[in-house]
Amino acid sequence: MAAPPNTEALSVLCNGASYGAGDPFATSLAFVLSELVSATPVRAGHDFYDISPYPAAFAYGHAACRAALSAADCAACLRSAVSQMDASCGHSVGARAVLVDCSVRYEQYAFVD
Repeated sequence: MAAPPNTEALSVLCNGASYGAGDPFATSLAFVLSELVSATPVRAGHDFYDISPYPAAFAYGHAACRAALSAADCAACLRSAVSQMDASCGHSVGARAVLVDCSVRYEQYAFVD
């Protein structure tokens, strides 16, 4: 039986700038984070980049899991990463969580990890 994913945080980094209530970036970010958690586990190599479809305030994201993880364990790890980013970074316009078995990053600008 496989062990559950290791969701210990190695680092959680937050952009110092933040967005406010009602900012369209919030909608874009929610879309991207949801897509990262649902799409990354079923992609080859558990590696996925995404961009929100809302031109008012684009959000860009990337998520990856250790390739040996099952799709369910990858999704669980990514949910933990998103939760840890939310707890540490709140309304930051950019953040990155690197856990032992997965990582998630989002920004207001395009990037390559």
